Amino acid sequence: MLAACGGNAADSPAGSASSAASGVTGNLTVLAAASLTESFDQIGKDFEAANPGVKVTFSYGGSSGLAQQVTSGAPADVFAAASPVTMKTVTGAGDATGEPVVFVKNQLVIAVPKGNPKGVKGLSDLANPDLKVALCAEQAPCGAAAHKALDAAGVKVTPVTEEQDVKAALSKVKLGEVDAALVYRTDGKAASADVDGIEFPESSEAINDYPIVALKAAPNPSAATAFVAYVQTGPALKVLTDAGFQKP
Repeated sequence: MLAACGGNAADSPAGSASSAASGVTGNLTVLAAASLTESFDQIGKDFEAANPGVKVTFSYGGSSGLAQQVTSGAPADVFAAASPVTMKTVTGAGDATGEPVVFVKNQLVIAVPKGNPKGVKGLSDLANPDLKVALCAEQAPCGAAAHKALDAAGVKVTPVTEEQDVKAALSKVKLGEVDAALVYRTDGKAASADVDGIEFPESSEAINDYPIVALKAAPNPSAATAFVAYVQTGPALKVLTDAGFQKP
């Protein structure tokens, strides 16, 4: 039902926003992958504007850790993950309402300090033992994608650090603690004042689907359903694609 609602919304954004606004009030808690931070902050403001009785609170982090919070009973209304694998942790535990909907896709870039002082050109350069590289931990979606891309390229990288989410990996580049990191294109774009994002062809082998779902134990189920529908509307999709996400 949510997927159908999302499809209609994309064709008629104004109508979908109005339908989402009908009877929706109260607090809404959304657990979302760290890579969604900037986009969901804006979407949350837009959703509140369309639903004046709603207050949206976001908790961002690594998808795997957030999924464990859901299955451990953390109070939340919506879960948006950076991969279907982490979403399965929630659906497999019976903690989701209905089927998750993929609302965007994302892929990796190599983030380097502004000006690319080490002259990184592609994925194979990350195998240089003199280069300090940060990756996400493999259980995190960004880490799983990084390993998949590296395997596709036949490149072996020994990272100096493995971080729990993509923002943490990116911060290592911004702080000058590493020479490069594999991060999502969207995060590289959001941090473009501090880093350069280098595209590489192997990233097409590791594109992540982002699913979203209302949670079974949602304290505010009507707002949860409305938010999941709103994320699939034209206005929300524009925010996401402007940030560098790809349409599903």
